[in-house]
Amino acid sequence: MVNEHARPVHMVQKLAGVTLLALAACAAAAADASAQDIGLPIGTAPAAAVVEDLDGNAVDLGTVVGTKPVLLEFWATWCPLCEELEPQMRTITQRYGNAIDVLVIAVGVNQNPRSIRRHLQRHDVPGRILFDARGAATRAYRAPTTSYVVVLDGSGKVAYTGQGADQDLLAAVQQVLRR
Repeated sequence: MVNEHARPVHMVQKLAGVTLLALAACAAAAADASAQDIGLPIGTAPAAAVVEDLDGNAVDLGTVVGTKPVLLEFWATWCPLCEELEPQMRTITQRYGNAIDVLVIAVGVNQNPRSIRRHLQRHDVPGRILFDARGAATRAYRAPTTSYVVVLDGSGKVAYTGQGADQDLLAAVQQVLRR
């Protein structure tokens, strides 16, 4: 004799297990896609852009991009999410040194080279600090916000984009350096 109550419980457990697996797969896909849903599409090459160093000298990003992998962070002194990314940026610069160029692009919103220099006296921001006074890089890289990061491969094509403090920049850089 079959227990009539056991079968429905068993079916509910199976359905719950399948549902949990489907939800986990959706969450994993969403987490992977969330780092790729903004800015430049993966595989594209950014338009040329000229920014400045903190002394006002022009820096053509086209002379840097395409020579080796590059990580660009669109950054501001007043951005708490940028500050949260600093440990990862520091690890990348220490671990990979000259294998990747790390560029911190200071946006031209409520800051200037003088305020950036003052900030850098109190904070050790890893990477080469550049200033996007006219928004050329912001437009070329379709930066929607500060804490937006673009990782380019050695040929200058977008391999990763993301924003916010929850990015796994180390994994993005490792993937590009393995290519």
